[in-house]
Amino acid sequence: MKNNNMPAWNLSDLYKSMDDPQINKDLETYRKSALKFAKDYKGRLKDLSAEEFLKAIKDIEKRSVIAGRLGGFAYLNMVTQMKNTKAVAFYQNIEEKLTDYYKPILFFSLEFNKIPQNIVNQWLKDDRITYYKYWINRIRKFKKYQLSEPEEQILLEKSLTSGEAWVRLYEESSSRLEFTVDGKKYNDAEISKLLLDKNSATRLKAGKEINRVYKQNGHLFTFIYNMVIKDKAVEDEKRGFKTPVSARNISENVSDESVEVLAQTVKKHYKDLAHRFYKLKAKWLGVKKINYWDRNAPLPFSEDTHYTWDEAVKIVLNAYKEFSPKLYKIAKDFFDNNWIDVPPRDGKRSGAFCSSPISTWHPYLMLNFAGKQNDVLTLAHELGHGCHHQLRTKNGELNEHSRMTSEEVASVFGEMIVFQSLLRNLKDDKAKLCLIASKVGDMINTAIRQIAFHFFETRAHNERKNGELSEERLSQIWVEEMRDSLGDYVVVDENSANIWSMVGHFFFLPFYVYAYSYADCFVNSLYKVSETGKVKNFADKYLDMLSKTALEDYDKILKPFGLNPNSVEFWEYGLSLISSYIDLLEKLDKKLK
Repeated sequence: MKNNNMPAWNLSDLYKSMDDPQINKDLETYRKSALKFAKDYKGRLKDLSAEEFLKAIKDIEKRSVIAGRLGGFAYLNMVTQMKNTKAVAFYQNIEEKLTDYYKPILFFSLEFNKIPQNIVNQWLKDDRITYYKYWINRIRKFKKYQLSEPEEQILLEKSLTSGEAWVRLYEESSSRLEFTVDGKKYNDAEISKLLLDKNSATRLKAGKEINRVYKQNGHLFTFIYNMVIKDKAVEDEKRGFKTPVSARNISENVSDESVEVLAQTVKKHYKDLAHRFYKLKAKWLGVKKINYWDRNAPLPFSEDTHYTWDEAVKIVLNAYKEFSPKLYKIAKDFFDNNWIDVPPRDGKRSGAFCSSPISTWHPYLMLNFAGKQNDVLTLAHELGHGCHHQLRTKNGELNEHSRMTSEEVASVFGEMIVFQSLLRNLKDDKAKLCLIASKVGDMINTAIRQIAFHFFETRAHNERKNGELSEERLSQIWVEEMRDSLGDYVVVDENSANIWSMVGHFFFLPFYVYAYSYADCFVNSLYKVSETGKVKNFADKYLDMLSKTALEDYDKILKPFGLNPNSVEFWEYGLSLISSYIDLLEKLDKKLK
């Protein structure tokens, strides 16, 4: 697809280029500020007055902004040109310097957590310090898992040559992979689009080629994954986390038990959701069983609609505006300014994301837009992330914290309102069936398949305790979990056995994946409430909720909607929306014969 009218982001509001002299000035400011902070406060935090403690907080806040700008620019500059060795080296250099310059202030959270609570409570009587209570509470939450300062310093220094180094190797290696189909070469972003081709032979060739290339690199990715898991296990053990998922759960402020309830509840519904849907899809595709790569395939009787970038923007913004004029206004800023990088190109990282280097500054969106219907919904998804961030800028640099379980709420909800808008504008039953089927496929990918990913991760991390896992064993675990979740109507065999190594989250954000399912059920429950019409001013209350997702517990922010996230019924309620869509598909299928 041509890149006409597709914007590329302009990072000059961070820095003009890698050679911008302000970069070295900011690095030096960060370095000197950290040394001065340690000189002024180390060993005397508990003796500070409220006024002095507030000054210390302000110092930390300023450094956080500088680090966010430096690290954010280096990363965003790199991901669109990962074959540019200068950009990659620049990113590594910035990361190493920020890590090194941070060492003098490593003492702060360790010393702060030794301060008696009565002193902290005394400080919190000052309204200016109360503003930072969410940040303070977050630090205190990790008190029991902190190590001594020398140990923390070793972990910090080693992170660049251990966990982070393996992640960097994985990202660089995967971005350099080349795939060949019918004599034409593709990068990973481009070949993934072939899986959405109407021609089943093209999809099969692309699917087998993806698995072949990842299998060809299987030894490397297996070794990297073993090192990522082991590195995490060493730190988890030193800190005293009970299970491999515990660190993530504490960061999310959710209990191990609640995540297990979510996972088991979703697993209980594999059969009546995923299995039932893929049975229908096999029928529509005219086969007894669909190949693993055909899960997201367009239906043979669907219109092969292609969207220009301008058309996609119009569809998404109109849907956002229909839901909430306020949300539309926030979303429009991303297109009026150069905050988004759209076209796929050689060396650009695959997939899509929203990055927020500074909590009080605007975020940046990255896409690989190819004009498919799924690309329109991906735009809606990432724009949801962006709007979510913009609703939280007033919370301050330190209070803001990414809880992955809530980070995906606005994005999934953004997809939902665009989907519903598209559906309302369709009159033809066959077109409705195709759109709903595509949405159900996406919901299963989000709510069901991500939990299967979670079980794969859990098994891999637990088995790794007994020694390195072979490529064959990891592939076996993958096949077992995929077969269990997808059912008898999807072929999971040697042609998809190595796809575990394609899931980047396993490497750079262990146990992130359940957050997608968490958010999907969360959003589905919210959307079902909105459909009842029982909550007045739902859109305004929804936006208000988004502004508090990093601050308040879920039971509190969901109370205005009559939802209790601590109950099994909450997850069942969310999953029931998917079931209702499958019911509708079965009715349309019978009607259309």
